[in-house]
Amino acid sequence: MALQPTATVPVRVLDSARGQEVVIDGRIDVRSAADLRLALHAAIDDGVGDLFLHLGDVEIGDATGLGVLLESHRRARREGRRLVLASITPRTARLLRAARLHRVFHLDVAADRPATVAPLTA
Repeated sequence: MALQPTATVPVRVLDSARGQEVVIDGRIDVRSAADLRLALHAAIDDGVGDLFLHLGDVEIGDATGLGVLLESHRRARREGRRLVLASITPRTARLLRAARLHRVFHLDVAADRPATVAPLTA
């Protein structure tokens, strides 16, 4: 697990079997956009496969926050990767629908945060 330290929003990048899992916490707005952009660009450039952004603990505060997500989506496509929004809140889902971005982003609404402990098998 790699922690991308940012001044305003914590970002954790985890490698998984299905690609990269990026867990973001906090508020995405004009103050956190630059730091988040750098962390997402590094994750896109350094990884392979799908990039799952877990937004369950994120509040998108303004249009700049949406812009960072959209820019990251486009950058991932240029790199031959797919950016998937996972664990989104109902508020974020409504915001994406209102901005008609639900047609642009790949949504994985059934996904939960990546497990930190392997499940037990019988």
